[in-house]
Amino acid sequence: MLMIPASRPNAYTGSPLDRAGEKRDDAEFIAAALTHPDSLFAPVWRARSLMKGVADGHPEAVLLTGAAAEAVRMADGPWAFLGLWEGRPCFAVDCSHADDPLPLLPEGMGTFTDLRQVAGLLPPGEASVLAHARGMMHWRTKHRFCGVCGSRCEPRSAGNVMVCQGCGAQHFPRTDPAVIMLVVRGDACLLGHSHRFPNVTMYSTLAGFVEPGESLEEAVRREVKEEAGIEVGEVLYHSSQPWPFPSSIMLGFHAEGLSEDIHIQPEELKDARWFSRDQIRNHQALGFSLPRADSIARRLIEDWMAS
Repeated sequence: MLMIPASRPNAYTGSPLDRAGEKRDDAEFIAAALTHPDSLFAPVWRARSLMKGVADGHPEAVLLTGAAAEAVRMADGPWAFLGLWEGRPCFAVDCSHADDPLPLLPEGMGTFTDLRQVAGLLPPGEASVLAHARGMMHWRTKHRFCGVCGSRCEPRSAGNVMVCQGCGAQHFPRTDPAVIMLVVRGDACLLGHSHRFPNVTMYSTLAGFVEPGESLEEAVRREVKEEAGIEVGEVLYHSSQPWPFPSSIMLGFHAEGLSEDIHIQPEELKDARWFSRDQIRNHQALGFSLPRADSIARRLIEDWMAS
């Protein structure tokens, strides 16, 4: 099977941040950075990020500094140190408990927007930082209590660790690994339509979470067999993509289809088909759509088409 390299970086990769893990437990540094006028803050409101230029089709991330950042921090939501951006401390801060956070900010600062709607249009570094902030704030707001004993947890390491106040257990940000694969057989690729897709005409690559004690290659073969009844041979790595919606990392592969007859698992897929390159090129005329441009699923398809 032909190795198909990634043609360009995936969305949400290429972070400009130095995560500076050694600074997280430096209480003096963090305290000074939180009030320094040059520090940057990425606000998150109910899983949305602050941006301007969205309506014009030219979105830009809005990172707060100075008085604007202090106004959001005074709302007393969770926060976390993300790292250094060109030497400037960068934090995420959650303001979700505010019914409307915009009055906390100077006029004209932008709007809170779902990152997935515009990620393909944002500069790559900005998309990565906003995704990082979103993922951290999701974890902070959903892990306030200990999964061991149920006691309340308190943040440590500048918001990057939660420590149980009852049993002392430490809890770290969770990332769930998921495999996503384009199965190829001859001049055709396997795409499926899931019940969960909001776009009723979209066909995409198959995907699934890695189970305990399972290698990535084993997960690829199991998921394809379970969902579409196709036997898979060789599995070749392509690239990865952070997907903090809410807390996954997508591990992308091209896989060799050894069988042809499709037998879908109806609980997972509504339909699955083999598509030729010509059908993919003419998908709009044929009445089906492809995955969103910022997804690794789309990249797997595009790079196979170009190979």
